Amino acid sequence: MRPQANGAGLCFYAGYLDRNRQAALLATVTEVLQGAPLFTPRMPKSGRPFSVRMSNCGLLGWVSDEAGYRYQATHPQTGRPWPPMPATLVAIWNELARYPHPAEACLINFYGPEAKMGLHQDRDEEDFAAPVLSVSLGDSCLFRIGGTKRSDVSRSFRLSSGDVVTLGGSARLAFHGVDRVYSGSSTLLPQGGRINLTLRRVTRPAQEKSPPRAAAEASHVEP
Repeated sequence: MRPQANGAGLCFYAGYLDRNRQAALLATVTEVLQGAPLFTPRMPKSGRPFSVRMSNCGLLGWVSDEAGYRYQATHPQTGRPWPPMPATLVAIWNELARYPHPAEACLINFYGPEAKMGLHQDRDEEDFAAPVLSVSLGDSCLFRIGGTKRSDVSRSFRLSSGDVVTLGGSARLAFHGVDRVYSGSSTLLPQGGRINLTLRRVTRPAQEKSPPRAAAEASHVEP
């Protein structure tokens, strides 16, 4: 499938998953969340809670608390390893990432009606050569993306259930965020809301079996 928009490293695959595939993926993610329940990440130092709840699957998971942003191999509340990444997500990465090594982490972000995500860069990974791949399920959102400086001009477009976006190349470190969720725009999630699945490569290939370093600087900004 060819992306409908491809500029400066941003690829937008509108309607990549049809309704049946969305429902099947949602069922799989629901199973993942039974073993790795959603938790509320907190801002470093201040401990202020994010407006989104999240979990992870894969070898590594992204967490945030008073100690900082980082990847780790276990759930911060249960202490158990993250569930394996579903085969459907592995297949999407293999088809669209255009990167020869597997994703190691999949962030599962749940957005309620009032949730949003401030402009931020994804800088907690060691390998910026790999893209960030995002799959949308449920309610639509207004996605905003700018340049590599927070002050750069940004543009916005709507992401709907089944859409996939990849940020690679010059867009890999672009500031991006979610300004709002359009509550009730999808019936996929029985209770409403939006799930965003973000696949990432964390370590450099030669260091695949080594523990990842903690992020050297804050990279996520919650409004």
